[in-house]
Amino acid sequence: MPKRPVERAPGDVLIHLRRARDLADREYADEVDLDRLAATAGLSKFHFLRLFKATYGLTPADYVSRRRIERAQDLLRATNLTITEVCHAVGFSSLGSFSSRFRAVVGESPSAFQERYSRTGAPRIPGCYVFMWGLAERDAGQEEQAARGGSR
Repeated sequence: MPKRPVERAPGDVLIHLRRARDLADREYADEVDLDRLAATAGLSKFHFLRLFKATYGLTPADYVSRRRIERAQDLLRATNLTITEVCHAVGFSSLGSFSSRFRAVVGESPSAFQERYSRTGAPRIPGCYVFMWGLAERDAGQEEQAARGGSR
């Protein structure tokens, strides 16, 4: 029997998928697991996984991974952070997995990418400022969530 083509999520479900995708966009550097994303969308994890992939063309894990790589590209272009600091700042726990995923998505190693931009780019932002800014934004987000009465 031929497989049924997977259809995109209907409009009434799409808003819930977007809510989960927005969570992944905001908290990509933290541990964002399938159960939490599915709960945010108000769907079972298997239904969520199927609809997310059909709608966005990626599994939730691949989406978060790509989001991390996009942010890593920003940091490598604009800051003086080391590859290891960038790796941990975007949520990877292993430099090896970060480097191989980066190469698979971008087509070159993180060090080659950083080198290419360091020769031609604007002055780089000091890493200490980047980390302070990230902490300030994270604290503000937690305060806002606490004010709404929510918890993580």
